[in-house]
Amino acid sequence: MTHAIIQSESTLTDRYQTTVPETIRKALHLKKRDKINYTVLDNGDVVISRVVEEQSDPVIGKFLSFLANDIENNPQHLQSVDENLVNRIQSLVSDVELDLDAPLSDKDD
Repeated sequence: MTHAIIQSESTLTDRYQTTVPETIRKALHLKKRDKINYTVLDNGDVVISRVVEEQSDPVIGKFLSFLANDIENNPQHLQSVDENLVNRIQSLVSDVELDLDAPLSDKDD
């Protein structure tokens, strides 16, 4: 059984809009323009949560956009990777174990 630690209410306007009460905004660490997720449970209760978006690196984003544009505009520049290079890379990383789901340590942030 869950217990409420904060309870608040708001009113819908004629346009079905509402203001998220200050106590809820603070509890969810909501800021202006943040996105909110609503989950309706099978018993009719609604869970509201802040949408946590992955932060993107603007430099990487611009670089990937540059690559995509270059590939689209100059497909003739695409080349397959040399098989010897692929084999060399595989030999260099064959003993490396990597868990992409593992959290980063403080020194990796």
